[in-house]
Amino acid sequence: MAVLEVKDLTKIYGEGEAEVVALDHVSFSVERGEFVAIIGASGSGKSTLMNQIGGIDRPTSGSVRIEDREITGMDEDELSIFRRRNIGMIYQFYNLIPTLTAEENVMLPRLLDGRAKDTGKLSAIMEALGLEKRAKHYPAEMSGGQQQRVSIGRALINDPAFVLADEPTGNLDSRTGGEIMDLLRYSNRKLSQTILLITHDEKIALQSDRIITMSDGKIIGDEVIKA
Repeated sequence: MAVLEVKDLTKIYGEGEAEVVALDHVSFSVERGEFVAIIGASGSGKSTLMNQIGGIDRPTSGSVRIEDREITGMDEDELSIFRRRNIGMIYQFYNLIPTLTAEENVMLPRLLDGRAKDTGKLSAIMEALGLEKRAKHYPAEMSGGQQQRVSIGRALINDPAFVLADEPTGNLDSRTGGEIMDLLRYSNRKLSQTILLITHDEKIALQSDRIITMSDGKIIGDEVIKA
């Protein structure tokens, strides 16, 4: 079953001679449990695509369906709630709340949704991420790799339809980046979490199960690399 369906997605900025087609009739779907990498050089359209899928920006035309719900027609309040419940976001620069501890940052999406704190699930996630001893630490007291682990926990806490990871290793050294990729693969294979990874790095992309390649706002390749 497809958890994400993108159909004829088009995004145009500007008009006339200043017109830029950032996305040009992009279509693809992601099945539950897949680990998909979207790769492309700067300006290929992958970041614009991520913003459409994540509900951060709206397309000029086309549709994005998540869990069989069309999100492009939702108003801002409805979209905000739907995004919080169905999309786990991981960013290059972590975006943690500096005044909250590691465990409070992980729990934030659940608490914003008015749901009770699930201490059992929180403990399981903190243990899987190797953050048990950092649970009460603030972001400024943690390394970049530890902060990214917290952001992964935050993305997983609400059992989203899929995790959307935007260059999650881009701000890390190669060893720490490798550890983050290990955690993403773990969440995909052991927790059956669907992963959609945005990257410019082919070595990172090759650790997924499927690579979608973009150029000039179009999909120019879609290849399954692992059975």
